[in-house]
Amino acid sequence: MVNDPADYLWSSYRCNALGVETLLCTPHEEYLSLGKTSDDRHKCYRELFSYQIDGELLTDVREALNKGLALGSERFRDEVEVLYGRRVKPGKMGRPKSIRA
Repeated sequence: MVNDPADYLWSSYRCNALGVETLLCTPHEEYLSLGKTSDDRHKCYRELFSYQIDGELLTDVREALNKGLALGSERFRDEVEVLYGRRVKPGKMGRPKSIRA
């Protein structure tokens, strides 16, 4: 898409990382918890984008998004399944094994 997140016009990066004011961005609780001052929050937000995501992790994220699955530890996925009452981790491939009487 772009090499620098500030170059993507539809991103909130310029507002959250660089302090560019706009009526389109409203600070939310999670963002405000990044630091006590706006300079602290901007710096912390920039650090979130200071590295490139590992190729394997990116593949895992894309697969989870495309299949509607949760991404995280086994415990996390089990908790999400209980909370939402639906499967959020890959099922076993193939037909279920039949039970012989």
